[in-house]
Amino acid sequence: MSEQPASPRAFHFISGLPRSGSTLLAAILNQNPRFSAGMTSPLADIMGLVMAEASSRNDFAFDVSDAQRAALLRGLVENFYSVNAAPQVVFDTSRLWCSRMGLLATLFPGARVIACVRPLAWVLDSMERLVRAQPLSVSKVFRYDTNTTVYSRAEALTDPRGMVGFAFQATKEAFYGPHAAQRLMLLNYDTLARDPGTAMRAVYAFLGEPWFEHDFDHVHYSADEFDARVGMPGLHAVKPKIQAIERTPVLPREIFARFANESFWLDPRNNLNQVQVV
Repeated sequence: MSEQPASPRAFHFISGLPRSGSTLLAAILNQNPRFSAGMTSPLADIMGLVMAEASSRNDFAFDVSDAQRAALLRGLVENFYSVNAAPQVVFDTSRLWCSRMGLLATLFPGARVIACVRPLAWVLDSMERLVRAQPLSVSKVFRYDTNTTVYSRAEALTDPRGMVGFAFQATKEAFYGPHAAQRLMLLNYDTLARDPGTAMRAVYAFLGEPWFEHDFDHVHYSADEFDARVGMPGLHAVKPKIQAIERTPVLPREIFARFANESFWLDPRNNLNQVQVV
């Protein structure tokens, strides 16, 4: 009997806000032997460079058709992960994906995007905790500036080109955009931390994948080298046992209050595209 060809590999994408559970989600997904997921990859940035060089920025781009551009970009994703043929489902993580919903719909019509979200005030609070845990060093996140305060750090993070500001605007664009329906899921950090079983069953249903029994008491993931390189140890640390931890904000009250009501996804009146919010 002739051997049947392998089924095509499925690609999905993880995006959303920093400090909102994307690394935790990847760590859980990796327990399934059919899946492969990780922290932020360079793939979205590489694709951006290729798109720029295949545009009118390059004098020879007139000879590149849209079909060729699509094949080139699709091939980047497929070849980037081709060195490990075992996983049947691959999840690539980048905050850029929410800003490229149309591109993903063109390249991978069956792909889904899971955007991890968390109230903005708590995202900033979590970032500030990481900064305060390293009083002897400075971070690439703040361009190695040693003359910052909690106020300037909050401003830098929430700038439209800042680590948090860009991700927040990209997530809003995806949520309100034309490709959100049935392609986008917003996964609340609190749901994942407090009730991982319910959260992950919703993720599996959204992806159309058969359920895998996960062990939420023994989750493993680390990216110590990367975190050290950007001067923010613990940025992608995942505790072995998933549990919600009650904290008192370290941010000044006025900063916390300023961003406390920015969770647009929690108001059903905003969900015109009927995006699934878990």
